[in-house]
Amino acid sequence: MKRFLFASAMLMAGVATHAQEDLNTAADAVRYSMDNITGTARFRAMGGAFGALGGDISSIMVNPAGSSIYSYNSGTVSVSSYNINNKSNYFGSRNTQNDNAFDLNQVGAAFVFNNANEDAFMNKFTLAFDYENTNSFENNIFAAGINPTNSIDNYFLHYANGFNGLGAINLSTLDNAYYEDLNFIDQQAFLGYNAYVFDPNPDPNGPAYISNNSSSGNRYQESSINTSGYNGKIAVNFSALLNDRVYVGANLNGHFTDYIKTTRFYEDDNGTGGEGVQYLQFNNERYTYGGGFSFNLGAIVKITEQFRAGLAYESPTWYKLTDEVTQSIYSNLGSFNPSMTFVLDDYTIKTPSKYTGSLAYVFGKRGLISIDYALKDYSTTEFKSNRYNSINNELSNTLDNAGELRVGTEWRINNFSLRGGYRHEQSPYKNGTTVGDLNSFSGGFGIAFGSSKLDFAYTWYQRKSDVSLLTPGLVDAARVTSTNNNVTISYTHDL
Repeated sequence: MKRFLFASAMLMAGVATHAQEDLNTAADAVRYSMDNITGTARFRAMGGAFGALGGDISSIMVNPAGSSIYSYNSGTVSVSSYNINNKSNYFGSRNTQNDNAFDLNQVGAAFVFNNANEDAFMNKFTLAFDYENTNSFENNIFAAGINPTNSIDNYFLHYANGFNGLGAINLSTLDNAYYEDLNFIDQQAFLGYNAYVFDPNPDPNGPAYISNNSSSGNRYQESSINTSGYNGKIAVNFSALLNDRVYVGANLNGHFTDYIKTTRFYEDDNGTGGEGVQYLQFNNERYTYGGGFSFNLGAIVKITEQFRAGLAYESPTWYKLTDEVTQSIYSNLGSFNPSMTFVLDDYTIKTPSKYTGSLAYVFGKRGLISIDYALKDYSTTEFKSNRYNSINNELSNTLDNAGELRVGTEWRINNFSLRGGYRHEQSPYKNGTTVGDLNSFSGGFGIAFGSSKLDFAYTWYQRKSDVSLLTPGLVDAARVTSTNNNVTISYTHDL
């Protein structure tokens, strides 16, 4: 049975501030700021380019005016199969890891209310709702190699010797304190001390603690990083057709997240021998959960019967999150497993807003072409607390505006539809490498029979990123190429 310890009940306010800030990083905020193309099979097959089209329940996630394109009531449910292939390169050593998942990723419906008065300003209005998994966290990464410069001892020394104005932890605290009475920062030092990763420094002119490694440099390291969970979103939508030409709409969105990250980091001296720490394994599990709120506004204008233009705004999402952390450590000299979960204070993340402009041309009942371009300023991502000033400065300085281009097309032959799409999303980072650009191709088809439709989609996308094996202290990262192959099936029934 796990013991749940609330940090706010044990820590002084100033110490708790540093503890919470050090657990979270800029990468944690970016994770909740990035979405993916999910939704129905038709939406995914066309690369999500629905900002000026509407008529698909997932389109309201791009432009809430899209539900008024519906002519009658309709409901859709979608399931997806995900395959992720990660190829890592860590100091020249290459490894591959695969992960598969299956998910009920979308459920939604639209209800259309027509105005019998043909001369009315509001010709119809639509009420709709849609649930989607906006991002899946199912992923496995394995990286291994010989690190010529850094060791995990830097992680524990970072906490033991102090940082950001904090002094070194007192030796009597390490010798006499109980793990459960310490804040997160001191717990990290406590774990390293009990595995004999570092010793007190006999030199009074140096840092308080020094490494107890059996050798320096060329240490073998491997990290297995497993994540699971999702970002979910529920949209409640209202839209209307005005004057038979202008569609307007709005969403109120509820967000919820469930994220588990399990990391097993192993290091040894690569067979060099000697006294001190020859091998070590550090295990971490972080569980993050919570919810948030956002809203959408949008409009679609029929410039002609065939040509449409759309404009949409998505507000920031304000997340309130909680972290639970479980840790253990083992080395050839000692080990420590507290067998308890540390629960930290709630915190709030604000993600960036998003603007989307869209154009679409409809060739009657034969087909269509659609283009969306979205812009998001990731540098506005922030933790909503003064205690995160240093991380917010990092977010502001390292993140940038990122554009996203989506192109989709659909062609119909009787009851059969053939679809294709392309998507390019720029890196949210100024350096373009921490998280790289995303490129995606998609395709699919649909079959209509009576009042029902069955749609299929295949999506391929790839992105490169730098994945840190352990932070802070051990700053070296593996270069990971992630390739995703997803299949989605949707069933739609006109109600």
